[in-house]
Amino acid sequence: MARTAPLLLLPSYLSMDRNYRGAITSIEQGDQLVNKATSAADFELGAQKLKKAQSHLDALPVWFLGYYPQRYCNLFSCTWQFTLDEFESARKRVGRMEAKVYQEQNAQTLLTEGTAAVNKAKQQYQQAQDAAEKQEAIAAWQGGMDLLNQIPSQTLAGRMSQTAYRRDFQQVSSQATASQRSYSLIAAAKQFGWTAANAAQNPPHTAAQWQEIAILWQQAIDRLKQFSLADPAYVDAQQKLAQDRQNLGVARTRRQAELESVRALRRAKDLISQWQTLTSLLGGMSRTKKANFAKLRGE
Repeated sequence: MARTAPLLLLPSYLSMDRNYRGAITSIEQGDQLVNKATSAADFELGAQKLKKAQSHLDALPVWFLGYYPQRYCNLFSCTWQFTLDEFESARKRVGRMEAKVYQEQNAQTLLTEGTAAVNKAKQQYQQAQDAAEKQEAIAAWQGGMDLLNQIPSQTLAGRMSQTAYRRDFQQVSSQATASQRSYSLIAAAKQFGWTAANAAQNPPHTAAQWQEIAILWQQAIDRLKQFSLADPAYVDAQQKLAQDRQNLGVARTRRQAELESVRALRRAKDLISQWQTLTSLLGGMSRTKKANFAKLRGE
């Protein structure tokens, strides 16, 4: 009938023409929305266009593909041909775009969840009262970033997640790392200082003990000297550094005093030994030798 009396199929031709044109129009609109999307709303609208295109394609009679309604087209100036290749190409094109929409919808879900987690962690970080609470907030922030990192970079959501979210987290992470480093250095310096102060109790101590105490104070100072102007705890470190240098000076002064005391005691012992030796010698001399010895000494 399609070959001999095509006009009898005029209603079918009209329906096919309408669905074909509807499919082509919807596919082109969907392609524009999906492949050049600038927001999640574009993908939502694109998905609707693809669904409409699919319904038009489903309405086309597959059995009729390959037949050309020549008389209808001569009368109504149609510009299309139903071919199997064209039909399959349209279906594949719709399928690819539907897959892209599905991927983008999953990406948008991850973006929504990750963004919510990041924003909550940011607020928690801003309200943190101490280093422990900040570390907890950063850990939650990292969890949100992990969700954002799962988003394929080729998606619109992936491109959106790589802007301010990553930049803000890197900045906070750097600050947290610096704060943690500062905390660790100050804690180490305090530990050395506490050990030195504890060792200095209950003097007197030997010069060797004061030397060990001085070394402990120097260890504390070496850690505090690692702070730069950019460190969050720079001022606190400088205050502690001044105190530890003063304590180091006291330890060195007492060590020097102890060394001088030891030298003075040794000298005194040497003089006493010399006097005892001289007395012993004089005790064994005769009166004449003592007189001569006295004369030699100018007595």
